[in-house]
Amino acid sequence: MNKNMSKDQYPPINVINAIRGFPSGKLKLKITPYRFQLPDGRAFTIKKVRRMTSQNVGNFKHYHFAVQTRDGRFFHIVFDTGNVTWKLVQEVDEELFFND
Repeated sequence: MNKNMSKDQYPPINVINAIRGFPSGKLKLKITPYRFQLPDGRAFTIKKVRRMTSQNVGNFKHYHFAVQTRDGRFFHIVFDTGNVTWKLVQEVDEELFFND
């Protein structure tokens, strides 16, 4: 595991997502998160993926998502292909997003 993604620093989350197997107009991203649950039980439905970037980490990838929830909150979440887990990086303010 990457030392920057330690269990203590970024809590694991449960995410309902779709993984695209072939190009499709309905699934524009390879991985599309739809809903996530925090360790304390709070759940959020994703209204929009504002940004998605990928980062090579050794032989694996981290997919970073900046998402907007239905209730207008913004989160940075990451999918780690090395251990096939999702992590919550942080809740962020809308001002941190530049023009779409």
